[in-house]
Amino acid sequence: MTNQAADVRIVATGLFTPPHSISNDELVTAFNAYVDKFNAENAAAIDAGALAPLQKSSAEFIEKASGIKSRFVLDKDGILDIERMTPRLPARSNDALSVLAEMAVAAAREAMRNADLNDGDIDGVICAASNMQRAYPAIAVEIQDALGIDGFGFDMNVACASAAFGIETGLGLIRAGARRILMVNPEICSAHLNFRDRDSHFIFGDVCTAVILERADGAPSGDAFDILGTRLKTKFSNNIRNNFGFLNRCEGETGAADVTKASPLTDKLFVQEGRKVFKEVVPIVSELISGHLTDLDIAPETVKRFWLHQANLSMNEFISRRVLGRDATREEAPVVLDEYANTSSAGSIIAFHTHRENIDIGDVGVICGFGAGYSAGSVVVRKAA
Repeated sequence: MTNQAADVRIVATGLFTPPHSISNDELVTAFNAYVDKFNAENAAAIDAGALAPLQKSSAEFIEKASGIKSRFVLDKDGILDIERMTPRLPARSNDALSVLAEMAVAAAREAMRNADLNDGDIDGVICAASNMQRAYPAIAVEIQDALGIDGFGFDMNVACASAAFGIETGLGLIRAGARRILMVNPEICSAHLNFRDRDSHFIFGDVCTAVILERADGAPSGDAFDILGTRLKTKFSNNIRNNFGFLNRCEGETGAADVTKASPLTDKLFVQEGRKVFKEVVPIVSELISGHLTDLDIAPETVKRFWLHQANLSMNEFISRRVLGRDATREEAPVVLDEYANTSSAGSIIAFHTHRENIDIGDVGVICGFGAGYSAGSVVVRKAA
């Protein structure tokens, strides 16, 4: 327990889950069919030693490597089509709501219902995610307009830690005078994933989460958690990278469907050095959480729940073990990546949104996101009265 005063609270969350789910078995069937086709078409080069044959995947390999069993996606057919292997999301006119905004509006409206709030109760919108579908106008401003919020909005990107950084930013805006801030995390991770890469084709899913922050100067609007403190950390690394951008498009590229191991498009999608990431990120995050709790005078063993970024089951288990000095139970460190896969910035918020049972007034929890950058953010909360 802790006696820290809090001036900003989380009053509601929302979640948009796409209608389509792909199991490991379905994903592997498509991937292995592509492998057979690739190896057959390149048999001469493979036999001559000029090209290495592609290796097949398996559901067992995926679950052992990640803990993932399935993932939700916006488009299933395009991903499982071995002639395409990327989602098919048709371009929309400038007059139509963008895909990211549509997802965010759905999650935001659920959060607003949960807190019994309307558009006039919110002053600003932060859209915090790993990849925006355009540079400008800001997706946040489009979301603001679609929701009818009279205020401001802006986008921010700190990869998988974007939600934690967004909460810290919203907290600062409220301390500067705003009443409430809506922070959303629309992630179409399937669109920047190379589904032809055995080492990463299973990692990501699509989703959107929403968080509403408000000034803690009266009775809370909903299922409220006081924010006791936030802490952010970044350290540059090339070990997780996505080079897509308007300055580095390669001449002749036509889209993600053209990606192969030898294609110049490969590094324009998600790439990582998984072992290096694991080795380097685990100590960064565990030390961030431990130091944050120490500075707030909170003993780790008194923390009721750790809502961690859902990237990799082993990574989460190592982090919680280093913080607690023992293995965490599933109740203490809930897992959603088995069903949702890695959803980048939204992962820790999905865990927070779906696993708040048995939290009593005064109980303390930690929301933590971490990933490319490297970036990491810790938000310590306490269930409000």
